[in-house]
Amino acid sequence: MSDTTLVISAHAGDFVWRAGGAIAKATARGERAVIVCLSFGERGESASEWLKGTKLDEIKAIRRAEAEAAAAALGAEIEFLDAGDYPLLESPELVDRLVQVYRRVVPTVVLTHPLVDPYNGDHPAAARMAIQARILAQAIGYPAAGEPLGAPPVFFFEPHQPEQSDFKPNVLLDITDAFAAKRAAMECLGAQKHMWDYYTDLAVRRGVQVKRNAGPNLGVPTDTKGEAYMRYYPEVTETLR
Repeated sequence: MSDTTLVISAHAGDFVWRAGGAIAKATARGERAVIVCLSFGERGESASEWLKGTKLDEIKAIRRAEAEAAAAALGAEIEFLDAGDYPLLESPELVDRLVQVYRRVVPTVVLTHPLVDPYNGDHPAAARMAIQARILAQAIGYPAAGEPLGAPPVFFFEPHQPEQSDFKPNVLLDITDAFAAKRAAMECLGAQKHMWDYYTDLAVRRGVQVKRNAGPNLGVPTDTKGEAYMRYYPEVTETLR
């Protein structure tokens, strides 16, 4: 089985802004990427459509189509749990649905939101459920189809307000070769067009940090683009490097 990246996204656009580069890099390597959107972001992240007078069901359909197009641009699979947003309510039932996803997908890496975000409670709610579902999916006695999960590492992707969210990245990912795909995915999200340049600029700033931390002799290109992550669980290794 090839490696599989599982991305648990609170809203239909989050996976693009925060992890589009990582997803595109994984699929370019021939690996599988599965995105789970807990909601469409229909209430809190579709302001342009509400201002037009668009109805709720229509907004959901628009955001679904945008997210499907973005996932296709990244080479990823996508599914929607339609759990609602603003607020995204945590529940045993929703955690169980995520356990089923873990057991079915068998991820080798998990990407999701950080546990702190004072501006958007849906994001830490998604993270808490993603982590709880991972724990339950590991339990041999949990009543879900499939084999107990191993221990895929969990990485938190960068929130929109990193300083206020206690986000201190300890992993910098070079996404230079994947940025064109990420930008194409961003441009699928017409309901949040104001975010396109913001996350392009952020990729440039993180690219500067990639170059600084990689050192001057590693052949990092001058137009480097980057994404920042925080690792939640310790890395297990035989060599410090």
